[in-house]
Amino acid sequence: MSFIRPEARAALHRWREALTGAALVALGLYWALVTGGLLGWIGWLLIPAGAGIAVIGVQRARFRATGPGRGQGPGVVLVDEGEITYMGPLSGGSVSVPDLERLVLDPSARPAHWVLEEPGRPILHIPVNAEGASALFDVFAALPGLRTERMLAELNRGGAHAVVIWERRPLRPAHQRLH
Repeated sequence: MSFIRPEARAALHRWREALTGAALVALGLYWALVTGGLLGWIGWLLIPAGAGIAVIGVQRARFRATGPGRGQGPGVVLVDEGEITYMGPLSGGSVSVPDLERLVLDPSARPAHWVLEEPGRPILHIPVNAEGASALFDVFAALPGLRTERMLAELNRGGAHAVVIWERRPLRPAHQRLH
């Protein structure tokens, strides 16, 4: 028997890393300011570590919280050893993360889709609310040069046209910016 409503449990689960980071900061402050000694020094080290975990947790929670029915969209996403695989009701495929050429967010599709392009393979369209799509955050964050905050802003904005989030070798001249 659970004493927590399902909606509250889902919110706590979505924000779990941020809450853990905040708890570590609070514990570090307590140890640093109240106890002193060796535990006080450990507390001073725990404060920035907890703050870092909290910042990453907030980013992950924002990525997970996109759109209604998160995780209940069409298809399933699997990330395994550098390979992203999508199995959907109408389409599917896989891309190799090291060979990924371009990452595009297409909010005009219903639901919005991640569009992953790899040379020599068909373009892969993944709904942002597909089951397992939250695992894509770590994959995308590891792409060289990807700005996580920009990706989260575009994801939550819900514009009218596709936006290039990341590309390995830009197709535009170097003096032109994406936005």
